Amino acid sequence: MSGVIQLAYFAVAVVFILGLKAMSSPVTARKGIVWAGYAMIAATLVTFYTPGMQNYGLMITAIVTGGAVAWWSGKVVKMTDMPQMVAIYNGMGGGAAAAIAALEFARGGTHGVTATTLAVLGALIGSVAFSGSCVAFAKLQGIMTKTWRLPQQNLVNIVLAGLAVVLGLAIIVTETPPAVIVIAFFVVALVLGAILTMPIGGADMPVVISLLNAFTGLAVGFEGYVLGNPALIVAGIVVGASGTLLTQLMAKAMNRPIRNVIFTPLSGAAAGGGEAIEGTMKELSALDAASVMRYASKVIIVPGYGMAVAGAQHKVWEMAQLLEEGGVDVAFAIHPVAGRMPGHMNVLLAEAGVPYDKIFDLEEINADFPQADVALVIGANDVVNPVARTDKTSPIYGMPILNVDMAHNVIVVKRGQGAGYSGIENALFYKDNCRMLYGSAQQIIGEVITHVKALEV
Repeated sequence: MSGVIQLAYFAVAVVFILGLKAMSSPVTARKGIVWAGYAMIAATLVTFYTPGMQNYGLMITAIVTGGAVAWWSGKVVKMTDMPQMVAIYNGMGGGAAAAIAALEFARGGTHGVTATTLAVLGALIGSVAFSGSCVAFAKLQGIMTKTWRLPQQNLVNIVLAGLAVVLGLAIIVTETPPAVIVIAFFVVALVLGAILTMPIGGADMPVVISLLNAFTGLAVGFEGYVLGNPALIVAGIVVGASGTLLTQLMAKAMNRPIRNVIFTPLSGAAAGGGEAIEGTMKELSALDAASVMRYASKVIIVPGYGMAVAGAQHKVWEMAQLLEEGGVDVAFAIHPVAGRMPGHMNVLLAEAGVPYDKIFDLEEINADFPQADVALVIGANDVVNPVARTDKTSPIYGMPILNVDMAHNVIVVKRGQGAGYSGIENALFYKDNCRMLYGSAQQIIGEVITHVKALEV
């Protein structure tokens, strides 16, 4: 029976990996999600047949309760709230891994040095992921509106990490660790996760969410070894590895080492760096914007967090369709870290019905901006700031950006004249070929649509 169970876990792991592989392409992503979901369900069912398994009532209760909450939240969540939902789900995975470790510590007995070490590592990483994800959720949800940074922040981080390691070693060398050591270990780990995440602003949030996701995967994989559950080992390590790779790719897209994201995050304090910007912002009316785009040959739309907040993705696609009906070539340009989670803009545009072949990433579209008549920027800021190319004193110097300033005309839809989440003034807004269109993206794009329709008459 044990051999059959192991074979079943192996088959489930293969299907899960194939599902993740399918998610790498927009065309097969939905199919991949279904495969991975069925694989997780199958792994849960196989667990019921594992020799020595007990407490079926508690297991079924947990599955039904968790499944019902997940199904309901998935149904009611708004697309604009998806980043915080992803953040809190990451946290739940890390918290579950930490809870497994806590139960094993409380149970006592000999697990062996290897298993106990992995349990401690899983507990530490899972606790950091849980509290860090809760802070990320609070920031994205608007519950925590300020960026908190302690005096000697990095020193505090090092002290807490060192204390967590010492307490973890005490647990490893003690066959049945005292409750006070276990409790202190988890308290320190949870505080460390919260303090690490609190100073991080919106500009770095996509990288942080990806990193916390990797932490959760690793924690689950470690605890899977402790429980002897191959499905948890494979799923956790695969998620951890893919999350780590994604974090590295996104950090590269920002030209910021991961250590800088954690220890020197971009925030409003960054505003002091960089050269002074000359010129003034020039405003444009919705009618003028509609006219410029309607009679253009090529328009490139650059969505950002402002579009997500306004929930304007459907209006933007409606406008794009009107322009295409008039013979305008329309494309969408996505920066890897636009928004507040990996793939944030892609998710919103897909939900609005934008075809995949009209969505291009930075490397694919950047060469097209000099030939574009209009670049329409909707709520994006730091990812289109040309000082990243030109000003070596700027905190974002070297970060790859979308070259919207090279388009013949640039129209920026923005709620006000404030700086982006990094706190850095955007030189694009002062360029001679740039015009500002102030207001909520939902309202402004609606006005542009009305004027475009009037021009067709």
